[in-house]
Amino acid sequence: MQIHQYKSNGLSIVLDVPSGSVHVVDDIVYDAISIMQETKDKAEIRRRLENEYPSGKIGLYGEPDEIDEALSEIEELKNNGMLFTEEPYAPAIEEFAERPTVVKALCLHIAHDCNLACRYCFAEEGEYHGRRALMSFEVGKKALDFLIESSGSRQNLEVDFFGGEPLMNWEVVKQLVAYGRGLEAESLKNGRPKKFRFTITTNGVLLNDEIMEFCNREMDNVVLSVDGRKEVHDRMRPFRNGSGSYDLIIPKFLKFAEMRRNLGKKYYVRGTYTHWNLDFSKDVLNLADLGFDQISVEPVVAPKEADYALKEEDVPYLMEQYDILAKEMIRRKKEGKGFNFFHFMIDLTGGPCVYKRLSGCGSGTEYLAVTPWGDFYPCHQFVGNEKFLLGNVDAGVLRTDIVKEFKHVNVYAKKECRSCFARFYCSGGCAANSYNFTGGICDVYDIGCRLERKRVECAIMLKAAEAEED
Repeated sequence: MQIHQYKSNGLSIVLDVPSGSVHVVDDIVYDAISIMQETKDKAEIRRRLENEYPSGKIGLYGEPDEIDEALSEIEELKNNGMLFTEEPYAPAIEEFAERPTVVKALCLHIAHDCNLACRYCFAEEGEYHGRRALMSFEVGKKALDFLIESSGSRQNLEVDFFGGEPLMNWEVVKQLVAYGRGLEAESLKNGRPKKFRFTITTNGVLLNDEIMEFCNREMDNVVLSVDGRKEVHDRMRPFRNGSGSYDLIIPKFLKFAEMRRNLGKKYYVRGTYTHWNLDFSKDVLNLADLGFDQISVEPVVAPKEADYALKEEDVPYLMEQYDILAKEMIRRKKEGKGFNFFHFMIDLTGGPCVYKRLSGCGSGTEYLAVTPWGDFYPCHQFVGNEKFLLGNVDAGVLRTDIVKEFKHVNVYAKKECRSCFARFYCSGGCAANSYNFTGGICDVYDIGCRLERKRVECAIMLKAAEAEED
C-alpha cells in the first residue's frame, strides 16, 4: 500500500507511505486521490469526479475550474516527491539483513523476583519460567564489560535495570552504576568515549527518598508501573496476599514525577489495559488528572485462555477508545492541560528512517537481555525459552545463527507488513509477540497489528490537527 486515506476528527488525511508525507486535503482532492489509486486515465478521473464522488452525490464537483485546481495540486505534490512515490528500499533487503551490527543496549535482569503478583506478568512474578534469583555485582560487571567491547564505535549505550522488581537488588544497581561511570572515565583516556544511559523500571513498592535522589542523579529515564484507576490497578497488580498496591505507590510516583519534571529529567508512567478495562482511555485520563504528563498504557498480550486477554470482539471498541483519547488530548492541550501519550508520539518531520524502520527494536542483534546468572537472550520476553539462549557474559554470543535469524526480522520479511500503511512506524511489530502467537518471529500478532494501525492513524491526526491550529 503506497497511499493510505482516512477521515478523523473532521480532517481528511492522506499519507504517502514510502515518503512519510502527510496531507490534510479538501474533499475533492481526497476523492481524486482515491480514484487515482484505481486508474491513471485522466478522462476517467474527471468523469468520476463529475458524476460519482463522493458517496454517489452526483455532480458535486461539476465545476471544471474546481476539478482542474484539485488535479493540478495533486500533480504538484507528485512532482515534489510527496505523493504516489516509489518504494525505495525493498531491493536491498538481503544486503540489509547481512549488515554488520553492534550491541548498543542491554536489559539487565537485576532481579528475578518480585514483591507483587501481577496477574498478567509474563515473567511469572519474576521467575521467568525458572528460579528466583538476584544478579550479582560480578555478573553485572561482566555484562557492562561485554557491552563496551561489543559496541564498536557507538558512544551512547543503553542499560535498563529490569526485573521482576529491580529495587529488590538495589545495592547491586548502585554498584553497577558506579562501575559504569568508571568505565566511562577509562573510555575517555583510551580515546574511545562511551556514555551509559541508565534506565530503571519499578513497581514503586520499595521506592523511597534515597532511591529517588540517586535516580535523579544517575538515571536517564525512569519507568513507573501503574495501570490507571485504583480499581483497575488493584485488580491486576496486587500483593501476594491479594491486597492492592495503588494507595502505596501513587503518592511516591507523583512525588518522583514532579522531581523529574523540575530537574528536566525523563520519566513516564507505564500501564497495561486488559479485557477488564476496555475503557482504558479513562485510565489514561485518570493518570493525567492526577498530574502525570508522560503516559503509556498498552494492550496486554496474553494467551487466549486467560480471562483478561483481549478478544477479537474487543477490537472495535478499543479503536473507539483511541479516538476518544486523541480528541480529548486536543481539547486539553488547548486548555493548557496537555500531556504526552507514548503511542501517539511519532515524528513526521523526517520521513521514514530506513535503518530504524527496517531493524525495529533491534532485539537479538543490537539489544540483548541478561539473566541474573549471565545468560543472553534476544529480549526480556524470550528469557527462559532455551531455544533462544544466545550465550553468556563469560563466552559472549555463541549462537550467531539466532542473531542472523533476528537480522532478517523486518517489514519486508513479513508478508502482512509489505502492504500495511503503518509498516514504517511500527517496524513490523514485536518478534516475541509474533513467536508467542504464531510460533515464528517473522509473522504477526493480528490484534496487535490492528490496534497499532489505529494508534498510528490517531497519532497522525494529532499532528495534522496541531498543524491546522498553527
